[in-house]
Amino acid sequence: MHGLAALFLLVLTVSQQKCREESVPLCIQQMIEDFSRQPPRHPPYSIYSYTYQGRTVYYVQPPCCDQLSKLYDADCNLICAPDGGITGRGDGRCPDFYTTRTHEQLIWTQPVH
Repeated sequence: MHGLAALFLLVLTVSQQKCREESVPLCIQQMIEDFSRQPPRHPPYSIYSYTYQGRTVYYVQPPCCDQLSKLYDADCNLICAPDGGITGRGDGRCPDFYTTRTHEQLIWTQPVH
C-alpha cells in the first residue's frame, strides 16, 4: 500500500511540473535551458513569475553581486531591472515592483551540485 501511495505522489509531482512548464512561455523555457547548461552559481539563477500591473511577468534573479535583475513580459521583452546594480535599486524603470507585485511562484532554480 505504501508503494502505491509513493507512486501516486510521484505521478502527481511530475504532472504538476509538466503543467507548470506548459504554462511558461517558450522564450522563458529557452532561458531555463540556457541557464541549465551553465556551471552552478552561488546564489543560483532563479526565475519567478508574478502578476505586475495586471499581467504575468517573469523575474530573473542574477547569480551574483551588483548585477541587475531582469523583469520580462510573457514575450520576453525586457520591462525593467527591479533591483541590483551598484545602488541595489535597479534601473529605476519599475520602482513599484516590490510593493505592487502579487502571486509569486517559483518557476525554476538552478540546481546546486
